[in-house]
Amino acid sequence: MFPERLKALRLEANLTQSDVAKEFGISQQAYAKWENAKANPTQSVITKLANFYNVSIDYLMGKSDYKNSDEIDLSTFEVLYRKTSKNLSDEEKKILEEDLREFLLEREKAIRAMNKEKKD
Repeated sequence: MFPERLKALRLEANLTQSDVAKEFGISQQAYAKWENAKANPTQSVITKLANFYNVSIDYLMGKSDYKNSDEIDLSTFEVLYRKTSKNLSDEEKKILEEDLREFLLEREKAIRAMNKEKKD
């Protein structure tokens, strides 16, 4: 899944393999090996690639279909929202929605930080 996502992201950005390779200080051939599943970048390079393409590592690696943390898993969000919003006014529902969104984003950041600490 990683090679396919890597290539799709590059094409979406209208970049050539050479363009991206230059950004990362590698040869076009080395980058092509990543897209063709003939080699894998290091974890630190995967992190840099995710940042470069503005996507989550999970998306890049094929573990998630959400490109970045702004795309909340709606099924989880909807379940939480429905359970807690039944007797709320429209204004209270908007506040709850924002609170849930902020909580999920902060939780995702905390998990990423924990995972980063484990790798270091």
